[in-house]
Amino acid sequence: MSQKIGIARAHTNIALIKYWGKRDKQLFLPMNSSLSLTLDAFYTDTKVIFDSDLTADEFYLNGILQDSKEILKISRFLDLFCEYIGERTFARVESLNFVPTAAGLASSASAFAALTLATATALGLNLSREELSTLARRGSGSSTRSLFGGFVEWDMGTGSADSMAHPIDDADWDIGMIVLAVNTGQKKIASREGMDHTVATSPFYQAWVDTAKEDLQVIKQAIADRDFEQVGQITEHNGMKMHATTLSANPPFTYWSADSVLAQEAVRQVREESGLSAYMTMDAGPNVKVLCRASQMAELVDGLSQYLPKEKIITSLPGPAAYVLTDEDWQGSQQVFEERS
Repeated sequence: MSQKIGIARAHTNIALIKYWGKRDKQLFLPMNSSLSLTLDAFYTDTKVIFDSDLTADEFYLNGILQDSKEILKISRFLDLFCEYIGERTFARVESLNFVPTAAGLASSASAFAALTLATATALGLNLSREELSTLARRGSGSSTRSLFGGFVEWDMGTGSADSMAHPIDDADWDIGMIVLAVNTGQKKIASREGMDHTVATSPFYQAWVDTAKEDLQVIKQAIADRDFEQVGQITEHNGMKMHATTLSANPPFTYWSADSVLAQEAVRQVREESGLSAYMTMDAGPNVKVLCRASQMAELVDGLSQYLPKEKIITSLPGPAAYVLTDEDWQGSQQVFEERS
């Protein structure tokens, strides 16, 4: 028996300039470049064991063996890496997801970023983080950005080789984010399904692509200038434009729930009454994220808790780049997961 083992942790990221739509569904090439903030509050730990004694791939999520459909996704993803070494050994993949799955909290981003780094570590692949991001992209587009910390840009590129992410700022200038987790259940419409339907049927879609390109340039300059108000305003407008494309799809749909609208109104009320800096964004799910000053988070939480249950309000600072874990780290993660369950 021979084994090759890699273990890694990756954090979720929340897009400030959204990725919404693919120009190539097979290679996961986006219609526009995007920009995100990596968060420290949510993450995935993944262990990959290539084992010569295995006769098929295995995939365990949160300790539960997944069905054949989910295992096939993992197998196809592992194939991409094994092309580099010219051989294919079956693997056992174990993931612990410290973020609700399929709830619009970027669980796929942290999951595939962690799987990418763990797999590359196990196989001893000597690839840069940028090169790894092109592989992560093939599992989940947004995972491209979770290999890096702070503010991260995913450059749409001209093809598969250069559609990659790179860090642009470590976000160490009083940046925070509050998640209003109004519903962490699995969403009814998967991101990929909603994205494809929107691209195919929304008459507003091309305007989204055109203005997203403009938003990216402006927000990058605002980050370079450390102009928080400008960053926040662009973030909020870009997110609302993305959701406008789902409402204009045919038939129309939305990821918002009644509680999403209540949470949005709570943010507006607190912002207007307190004068604090707080700007909303939403991904393909019902939960509202609030970009804010880290130094103002406690005061914002107090204000928001007048409208929402405090247990639904989660604070986060900017998160780090994905990193390799030791076996001792993995055992600790398993213990933490069991305690939370």
